[in-house]
Amino acid sequence: MTAQENNSAVAAVSGFFKAIGGFFADFGTAVVKGDAFVKLSLIWMGAGYAKRKQYVKAALMTLLEIAVIFFSVKFAMQYVPKFSTLGTVKMEKVFNMKTMKSEFNDYDNSFTILLFSLFSFVVWFAAAVVWFKNVINAYALQKMEEAGKHINTFKEDLRSLTEEKFHITLLTLPVLGVLIFTFIPILLLIFVAFTNYDQQHMPPTELFSWVGLSNFINLFGGGGLTSTFGYAFVRVLGWTLVWAFFATFTTYIGGILLSLLLNSKKTRLPKMWRTLFIVTIAVPQFVSLLLVRNFFSNGGIVNTICHSIGLTGFLRSIGLVSTSYIPFLSAPGWAHVMIILINIWIGVPYQMLIATGVLMNLPSDQLESARVDGATNFQIFRKITMPYLLFVTGPALITDFVKNINNFNVIYLLTQDVYTTTNQAMASSQAKEVDLLVTWLFRLTQDYYNYKMASAIGIIVFIICAVFTLVAFNRMIKGDKEGTYQ
Repeated sequence: MTAQENNSAVAAVSGFFKAIGGFFADFGTAVVKGDAFVKLSLIWMGAGYAKRKQYVKAALMTLLEIAVIFFSVKFAMQYVPKFSTLGTVKMEKVFNMKTMKSEFNDYDNSFTILLFSLFSFVVWFAAAVVWFKNVINAYALQKMEEAGKHINTFKEDLRSLTEEKFHITLLTLPVLGVLIFTFIPILLLIFVAFTNYDQQHMPPTELFSWVGLSNFINLFGGGGLTSTFGYAFVRVLGWTLVWAFFATFTTYIGGILLSLLLNSKKTRLPKMWRTLFIVTIAVPQFVSLLLVRNFFSNGGIVNTICHSIGLTGFLRSIGLVSTSYIPFLSAPGWAHVMIILINIWIGVPYQMLIATGVLMNLPSDQLESARVDGATNFQIFRKITMPYLLFVTGPALITDFVKNINNFNVIYLLTQDVYTTTNQAMASSQAKEVDLLVTWLFRLTQDYYNYKMASAIGIIVFIICAVFTLVAFNRMIKGDKEGTYQ
């Protein structure tokens, strides 16, 4: 990274911590310099609003405070005290002398304790932020009153939310959605990675507990019964990165070249060709990929044709094949290459559409000037067309790379029930040579219920995607390239 990039990164991080520090400094100032009603807001959240005749706000904040207290007493206190152990009472049947029947005891469910404790922590954190902000707002109202400024009524505040603060209104639901459907599941994933939640510790019949960093130690080759996880992790991670690179750039370059070919004046019937390529997008992947998998299976039509024309025998004679068929999707090496080639067939048409749209907006004056100066078609492509495409489609290219790291469909649909690993170390970790981290994670959860290792792998996937995205976007948007193409 350049010095400029380092400075921008440091500035962003320092700005974030300065904002947090400023927030707490404002709270401290409000507590110290605020009047009695501002200080009373520390206990009764509606006090500051009530003093300044904002009675509706005072009532709403009071109801919110009551709701948080009720939530804490009636709900959170059932689970949070057990968070440190994740439960100690196992499920078992006991004989009830009153009913003369065997009944389940009042057992603990470790997953329920973990999930609801996490939810309680998020609610408390949000309530704490509102509590801090409430005191700061109460002090701001005090200063406005002392300065003789107008204090908005509740109707005026509502009107401002639809006018000058409309952006806050629009962002409220998306932020809540991200909090509930993204932030909480990610935190749950992180917490599970530090437990022994697997098939032997499956709630509600069994309890699981905290195990610290042992899952990550096993994942990175730490010893014990799961030492093969380190062996499998290195190979699956390597293939994941290789796959993401080739799957992204082969389709990207292929789409650009195909778009240039179809946009060429020498190409006849471009609309017909473009329509034929788009058909691959219209057909659902689970249909096309399953058909292709059957075509290239050990007993599929492609192997039948290759055997009939003598290709299989020729490959066997030169040592490339040791079986009576070509293992397109059932042997390491062969399967890796075939998966990338099949993905090109699927991904190039989509990239062609994107490139076509970008090329239609390519500055024609630059192209004409280059031709007048005597530039060849290749020089125009290298100096003008390709830089412009990278500038416009760069963010999409980064997104495609991250998407391919998590490209579940292509790998799973092409290799499921076709590829079987013969590597015992890989099999002991429930992995295959053609697995991506995401397909390995899926198999660990769905087939083997090994949630602890799946969660650890999920954290690694998240870190890889996050780091790559931040670095790539930082490099992609640096400088002032926009003016170059205007």
